[in-house]
This record gives sequence, structure tokens and C-alpha cells, in this order.
Amino acid sequence: MSVQTLLLDFSIEAARLGDESGQKTVFGQIETVLKEYIPNLILAADIKVDGGSLKIMTGKKGTTVSVRLFDRGLVTVNIEYYKEDNEEPLISFKSARILETQLKKYITIIKSQAYAPLKRCLFSRYYPTSDERLLEYDIDDVVFDEQSPFQRVQIVHSKTLGNMLVLDDLQNISEADLIYTETLMQRGKEKYEGKEIVILGGGDGALLYELLKEKPKFVWMLEIDELVMSACNKHLRSICGDVLEQRKGPHYEIIVEDCMLTINKFIKDKKKVDYIFGDLTDIPISDSACGELWEFMITILESAFKILKPDGKFMTHGNGATSPESLELYEQELAKLKPAVKFSKSKAFVPSFLEDWIFYQIAFAKPDYGDA
Repeated sequence: MSVQTLLLDFSIEAARLGDESGQKTVFGQIETVLKEYIPNLILAADIKVDGGSLKIMTGKKGTTVSVRLFDRGLVTVNIEYYKEDNEEPLISFKSARILETQLKKYITIIKSQAYAPLKRCLFSRYYPTSDERLLEYDIDDVVFDEQSPFQRVQIVHSKTLGNMLVLDDLQNISEADLIYTETLMQRGKEKYEGKEIVILGGGDGALLYELLKEKPKFVWMLEIDELVMSACNKHLRSICGDVLEQRKGPHYEIIVEDCMLTINKFIKDKKKVDYIFGDLTDIPISDSACGELWEFMITILESAFKILKPDGKFMTHGNGATSPESLELYEQELAKLKPAVKFSKSKAFVPSFLEDWIFYQIAFAKPDYGDA
């Protein structure tokens, strides 16, 4: 069951909507067409608003239709109704396109657009890109949905992507996203055999699973959320294998706590590692590098380089390639780090993100042989 929302937009000559009389005439034409598609449709409210008017109608089975007429020549028609799973839609996308054609016959329209229906209030099918465009996924089931002390943890199933991890309503990784992990670790370009590695975050287990195939000396994975690991161990085995079955193996240890606690312990013990992976939050999308998330990211960067060997690297994911402003802010913060660092970038199309994603490889600009 779901609530179906259909959207139609069109524009006409602004002069036709310039006054109350013109808006009434245009609305009358729209109402005539709508009544052919929606039984028992009646006008429930006629509201004058700044810049135009709003008409609200109701019809069969509680269907609501809002018609917003803007005096600048724009009109929006929003149709919303309830639908059971096995019930035929009151208005399908096909009939919405026919409705659009009929409106063109009654009204001289400059341009128009009918959108596929939004299916709402069941489980989320819609997630934003990094630059805040709405994407619809072919999700047909919620496999897991629980709230941890830190975040809402969901595993949803997509017909094309397989199971997908969603944290606080943001897509993280799916069974189709090996390219994400391989680009993050620069597989084939970096040599991990015999190396010591720290993963900050990485609760889905995918990075740990792939790194262990490279025969490292030891990997510490620092993940705060036990529920994420439990859900992924059960529902995302194709990307994490059995590494989340136990918290310690011959060549790895999963430490369940705030990653800064272990980093500070390593700093105190003057422990140095070859690679650090920042598999935590994405680069925040904001106008400036301030706020809680930015402070957290900067703290992580500054602390991570204190436990990195002079020839070591900090590997992390950034954000979408369509968000250059946030990436530029991040690079400005990298330029402020002391000792100085240098970086390179890689790009890969990640299937579950439906967009190109940027990954960073960061190292000391010059070998740093100090203990700090």
C-alpha cells in the first residue's frame, strides 16, 4: 500500500493569469478535464494567495487535487490518492500523460511536463545525490530496519543492486558496489602485503574483506556501531564475507568504540602504520568548512597523520563529482595541515550512488620523521 502523488507542471501566457478573473477561467478549463479522470471531484477550497491562487478539490476515495496558479504564467497540478498493492491506480503515469495532452487541447500551453507518480509512505525509494537531486531506486523490500544508539540502520533490497545499506536515510553501499571499495583502496596501484593498516569506520565490512585478500600484516578496524556490523554480517555477506563473524582474526581486529580512543592510544604509544582509511562520513555539503561535521573531519585528519609512517598514506572517499564546492573546501583544509601534505584524486561511477564519486589519496608532502 502507498500514497501515490502525480505532478503536472505547465506554463501559459502570464497575461492570462494576471488577475482573479483570468485565473478563474483557466482553473475552470483545468477542472473540466480533471473531472473526466477523477470521479466525484468537487471544489473544497478556493484560496487567494500572494502571487496567484490555490484551488483544492476532493474526489473518489479521498483523492485530493491542488491546483496552484501563479500570476507569472506557471501552473502546478498535484494529485494525491491512496492505493492498495493489488489495486489498479486511480491515475497511472500513462493516464497522467493523456491528461497532459487533454489539457493542451483546452488550454494553449507553452510547455508542460507530467511526472511519473511518486510512491510514498511505504518504504523509501527516493534518495538524494550529492548535489541534492532526487533519485528513485527499484527498491521492493525492507530487509532490516532498526535504530541504534547512533543512527537508523536499514538494509533494503533493490532489483538491480541487490541488498543496500542505508544509514539515516542515506545510501552507503550495495552488493553491486565493489568498484567503490576497489577505488577507495586503489587496488592494483597500492601494495598492502605485509603492511599495517587502520580503517576508521567501515562497519559494512567490505573494505576489511577486500584488504585481507591483499595479505596485510595486520588491520585494525575501528567501528562504533555494533548494529551496522550485525546487519551487514547477516544481509550483506556477498561484500563482507565472514570477516564480521568474529571481532579478531590472525591478521585483523575489530575494535567497537569511538575511533578517536584507539587513535589517541596509538599516538600515546607512538605507534605508526602504513595506511589509514577514512571510511566515515562524506565531505559535508556546506558553504564553509565549519560546523560539527567539519570539526570532526579535521580532527580525524590531524590525528590520523600523527600515527602515519613518513611514507604512509591516508585514503578516503570524498563526495560526488557534481559537488565541486564541497570538494574545494576539503582541499583547502588539506592545504592547512601541518606537516604539509600532498594529494591525488580518483573518480569512479558507483552504481548505488548513480553518480561519479571522488576518492582521495593523501600523503606527507615531505617525509616527516618526527614523533608528533
